[in-house]
Amino acid sequence: MKKRKSRQVKIGNITIGGDSPVAVQSMLNKRADDISGSVAQALALEKAGCRIIRAAVPNVSSVHLIEELKKAVNVPVVADVHFDYKIALACVEAGIDKIRINPGNIGSHERIKAVADACRARGIPIRIGVNSGSVEKELLAKYGSATPAAMAESAMNHVRLLERCDFNDIVISIKSSGVINTIEAYETVAGMCDYPLHLGVTEAGTYRMGIIKSSIGIGSLLSRGIGDTIRVSLTDDPVKEVAAGFDILKALNMAGRCPQIISCPTCGRTNIDLIPLATEIERRLEGCGKPITVAVMGCAVNGPGEASAADIGIAGGDGCAVIFKKGVIVRKVPESMIVDELMAEIESI
Repeated sequence: MKKRKSRQVKIGNITIGGDSPVAVQSMLNKRADDISGSVAQALALEKAGCRIIRAAVPNVSSVHLIEELKKAVNVPVVADVHFDYKIALACVEAGIDKIRINPGNIGSHERIKAVADACRARGIPIRIGVNSGSVEKELLAKYGSATPAAMAESAMNHVRLLERCDFNDIVISIKSSGVINTIEAYETVAGMCDYPLHLGVTEAGTYRMGIIKSSIGIGSLLSRGIGDTIRVSLTDDPVKEVAAGFDILKALNMAGRCPQIISCPTCGRTNIDLIPLATEIERRLEGCGKPITVAVMGCAVNGPGEASAADIGIAGGDGCAVIFKKGVIVRKVPESMIVDELMAEIESI
């Protein structure tokens, strides 16, 4: 796929945009005054592979959280700021790596300029975050509702506020809880500027539906070359957001060096307990850095044939399985040893 040409933006020790890999990020869901809980969650996110961590900073006293997060993790930290420009300035002083803000809701041009000047002096980018609930009243009146066009115009109005302050180190997010509106809004903005885009479906829902909506929305845009960083928004543990984000990238062959697992849905020919077997193999492959395809198939009749393109795989039999490589059977193993023997073969690749 041909990736949209976007300018590069440096966030702490990583770069997004341009030819940089799509970065998976998440947001802490602990209270800002729960310092220990927030730090523990940030460490868990970093361990899970999260590349960017965002934290809400609701008041100036909460800026202490930013200082503690910066001490604890090695990934960039983003401050989510609303309304009060003094919070943003305090976060800059605390060493934040990026600020998420809507310039239009922090007051006068002088206040916007103060934030822009402080961020420029420290090399801190600003993410403009627009969603369907933040569209200005005049735009709602113009378009009748928070349409994709209304959200796009809102985002670009915020961009121009920063550009008038000679600030161009900008990332844009433009989210809706509706999948189609989200896709159309991002497509519109993608054609209006070259700033990097942070993708997500906001308020996507609980684990099951949230992943479905995010996969459709984020996946559709990425498949068209749109998007430089992503967040899967779930009403759940943020670590699950990171896993889901990487799974979306894997499905699009955008996750870099990691294994792809293919497995059959089982049928009446299956003579082995394949579902827990596939789940265990998936778990054991977490952290594997080999760009291989691993097949987990239910029967020896169709398994190696249907999955002949896989680098390695297993096909279940009656209390046993065969290990195959590129469709060629290598050997038979008993059911109790399938996972260990498969992993040993993968280690040797």
